[in-house]
Amino acid sequence: MIREAELYVMAEQVLVEVIGRIRQPEWRIVVPPMFDMPGADQPRTLKQLVKHYAYDNSWVPDLLAGRTMEDVGKDRFDGDLLGTDAAGAVAAISDVACAAASQVDDGDAIVHCSFGDVTARDYFWQLDIARCFLAHDIAMHLGSRACPLTEELARGMWEGTEPHAEWWRSLGIFRTPIEPVPADVSWRDRFLMMAGRDPHPVVPH
Repeated sequence: MIREAELYVMAEQVLVEVIGRIRQPEWRIVVPPMFDMPGADQPRTLKQLVKHYAYDNSWVPDLLAGRTMEDVGKDRFDGDLLGTDAAGAVAAISDVACAAASQVDDGDAIVHCSFGDVTARDYFWQLDIARCFLAHDIAMHLGSRACPLTEELARGMWEGTEPHAEWWRSLGIFRTPIEPVPADVSWRDRFLMMAGRDPHPVVPH
């Protein structure tokens, strides 16, 4: 399994756990835009964010297998994927996606995304970043003051994205870094601050 896939599996484990914390009234909580790129630059409820995540994750096994969305059928995963047990549905989809990720040993294999072809390595980086940010945002809006990312995951994310941080910013995925970064900061805080995200935001409830 390539390193980017390892980070994906770790990020999935964190995100699935965080989604499992959401209680019925909290699905209506509105979260500010996660990215500054078109299509992701509007506030969304937790329910909308998790529905999109489930849809996105449902494609992972087929895309990693080299299939196109046309091969699978573009409407294959339309509809309600969460049902009456959102946490259970998310965990089941994640298990299948992680199993597929664990088989990837060629980072240069081509993945046919909706926006064009990319390498498996680049595909995973997009997934990894989105899942780390989503886990952090959900946890903060549920009232947590502790970032849910593990130190191992956060260090891997920092090491893999910091050399290309300006490119991620040009896409609207990273924001202006929060500086200065204390010398003794955790890897969680270091990664998030480099990406322009407050590790400990004050979220009104």
